[in-house]
Amino acid sequence: MHDLKPNKQKKIKSNQRKQKKQPRDWKKLFHRLLRISIASGSGFLLASGALLTAQMLLESGYFGVQQICVEHQARVSEGDILAASDIKIGDSLFDLELHMIGRKIEEHPWIARADVERSFPDHVVIRVVEREARAIIDLGYLYYVDKAGEVFKMLDADDQLNYPVITGIDRQYLLDNPDQTQSCLNLALQLMDELSGRTLFNLDDVSEIHYDQQEGMILHTRIGGVPVLMGKLGFNVKLNRLEKIYNDLEPRLMALKYIDLNVTDRVIVKVDVKRKVGSS
Repeated sequence: MHDLKPNKQKKIKSNQRKQKKQPRDWKKLFHRLLRISIASGSGFLLASGALLTAQMLLESGYFGVQQICVEHQARVSEGDILAASDIKIGDSLFDLELHMIGRKIEEHPWIARADVERSFPDHVVIRVVEREARAIIDLGYLYYVDKAGEVFKMLDADDQLNYPVITGIDRQYLLDNPDQTQSCLNLALQLMDELSGRTLFNLDDVSEIHYDQQEGMILHTRIGGVPVLMGKLGFNVKLNRLEKIYNDLEPRLMALKYIDLNVTDRVIVKVDVKRKVGSS
C-alpha cells in the first residue's frame, strides 16, 4: 500500500546552502599588482643606482686619503710614525688594513699602542700611546724598562741615563725565565714606587736596585754604595724604620758595610772596619 500521507519538504541546513560566487574585481587586482611591480622596480633601480654611484666615487678617488692626522705623540716624531704606517696620499680608505698598520707602528720601540681609524671621506687618524721609561736594566747591555715592567729598548748614545739601574738579572735568565723575570721587575718597580714619595730617603739617594734570588731586593746608596737589604715584602714599613735614623746614618755611610732592614722592628747596621780606618 502506498503511504497516503502528504510528503513534508526537507529543510536544508544553512551551512549546506550554496554560496553564490562573487565576481572578481579585476581592475582592483590589476592596480595592486601594478603598485607591487612599481615598488619592486623602484627598489631595484635605487639599489642599482647606489651601487653605480659608489663605484663611480671609488673610481674617481673621492675616498682617497688626503690627510693623515697623528695624535698624542711627544717623544716620537710625526714623520717617524707616518713612515712606519706606510700610508700614502691617494690610497683608498677601503684598501687600508687598519689593524696591520697599527701593528707596524707598534714596532717602534717607544710606541706601546697605535690605533688607526678612517675618518670619511678622506682622512686617516692615528692615535698613539708612547712608552714611559721607568728604569734601566743591565743585561750585559743597558735597556729601558717601562712602567709596566717591560724591557723595550737598548740604550743608544743619545739616550738619558738618569733612571734607577736594576741589576742581578742577566740576559739568558730573562730569555729562559720570562715569567720569573717579570715578577722580579714588578718587585723592583714596587720598591721604586715606595721610594718615590719619600723625602728623607728616596730614589735620589739610590744608585742601584739589585735583585738576589735569596735575599730579594737590595738597594745601594748613592753615597758610598752601601747595600740596604730590603727582602721581598713590607717595603713601606722597612723604609719607615730606616727614615727614622737616616739623618744620623747619612754622614757615616762611607764607613758602613751594609744596612739590614729584614729583622722585625730593628735596623741592623754593620760597620766596615777597613773602610772606617781608611776614611780616618
